[in-house]
Amino acid sequence: MTPLDGAPSVALALAALGLVDSAFSGFRAYAGRDARIRKSRAVVRASLRGLAVGGALLLAPMLTAGGVLLAAADRDRTYAALADGGTGFLAPLACYALAVLLTLAAYFVLPFRASTLAMVAGLGPLTLLRPIVVAAACVASFVHGGGVPSLLVGAVAGVAVLCVEPLVHRRWYAAALRD
Repeated sequence: MTPLDGAPSVALALAALGLVDSAFSGFRAYAGRDARIRKSRAVVRASLRGLAVGGALLLAPMLTAGGVLLAAADRDRTYAALADGGTGFLAPLACYALAVLLTLAAYFVLPFRASTLAMVAGLGPLTLLRPIVVAAACVASFVHGGGVPSLLVGAVAGVAVLCVEPLVHRRWYAAALRD
């Protein structure tokens, strides 16, 4: 088994992380806009909106990777570079996702005051660090052996995931603030 055999699983892991992040972005675009106590339907709707927008935007890095492969003189070498870059891109994102997962677990497991502290001290700063983590993932894709092709695909993917929340907010929730 070669390292390239793991490339599809890395791509699937990146796509799954991107889609989960998109659902959270939809939630963040909605959060704080509704004072109702029971709003689980609205939260699910916002998350699905984020998922839909994110799914559409994540086609861009897939098409970019396909274009890079089609334009490459040596497709095997470019595929290997993209696979290495994908592994590098995944490492910072996996660490970030683990931190978010641990914070969410603390929220659901701990008593009320401790869970509130976990949310404020954990998810608040993690949300602010998100663009920095995406930038670090782009750099890691380049440094991990992916070179310029991986940096290009990583940058397109990074822009795509960072655009989900503003697009969902602008499309569905910005008018609620103006009214």
